[in-house]
Amino acid sequence: MAPALIILLVYLIYPVSETIRLSFFDNYGREFTGVSNYVWALNDSDFRQSILNNFLWLIVVPTTCTFLGLTIATLADRVWWGVFAKTLIFMPMAISFVGASVIWKFVYEYRGAGNDQIGILNAIIVYFGGDPHAWIAIPFWNNFFLMVIMIWIQTGLAMVIFSAALRAIPEETLEAARIDGASEVRIFFYIIIPFLSETIVVIWTTITILVLKVFDIVLAMTNGQWGTEVLANLMFDWMFRGGGDSGRGSTIALFIMLGVIPIMIWNLRRFKMEQER
Repeated sequence: MAPALIILLVYLIYPVSETIRLSFFDNYGREFTGVSNYVWALNDSDFRQSILNNFLWLIVVPTTCTFLGLTIATLADRVWWGVFAKTLIFMPMAISFVGASVIWKFVYEYRGAGNDQIGILNAIIVYFGGDPHAWIAIPFWNNFFLMVIMIWIQTGLAMVIFSAALRAIPEETLEAARIDGASEVRIFFYIIIPFLSETIVVIWTTITILVLKVFDIVLAMTNGQWGTEVLANLMFDWMFRGGGDSGRGSTIALFIMLGVIPIMIWNLRRFKMEQER
């Protein structure tokens, strides 16, 4: 067990304990400041904005990805071109978050009223007689425009997992429901969804953890400007920019960790309950 314990100590236990220690010290990690960094965080407007934005991401992204993944997986299995559709939807998974952000930055590109719009969204709006907008600079709503990028990427993952899970549903059960006169909608809600409940939880949890750590998309698209700051981006700013502040950066990092811990504990308990069945 020694190699595993050493790796656990070096790459997990030490970083966590050092982060906790630094959160009680000044920006250079030399002078003990007590809970001053935590008091600063709770009273800082940027930190509160980041908490709100992360909460919005947690509500919208996992729910939307799970819903779209299940819907697409169900519908794609019923058409002859379903494999082609699944391939197109899964392709964004091969793109990094930064690469996807660059693609969507061109989609949202704004060149000012009266200029030729190279952003496809504004080009379509102008074509139909509307006015172009700087989409990622619109407070509050710009958060949803950034969420679209992660939804675009992660829906493919949800779809593939759901496609595999759907094949495990006994065909006899579905046929019996159809013979009894159940509509496809009732079959979907009363047979398919209950059967996939465990899969839904796994997908939702996986995407939720990704959302708690979201960083690349915000950094590449807005750098946290116009009210789009999230905790990971704020932590990066305090830790590495302007000379760095290891105390405040570590404090924000601990808040991110505190957000992940309840999800992990819940997953471990659920896994233990499944083993005891």
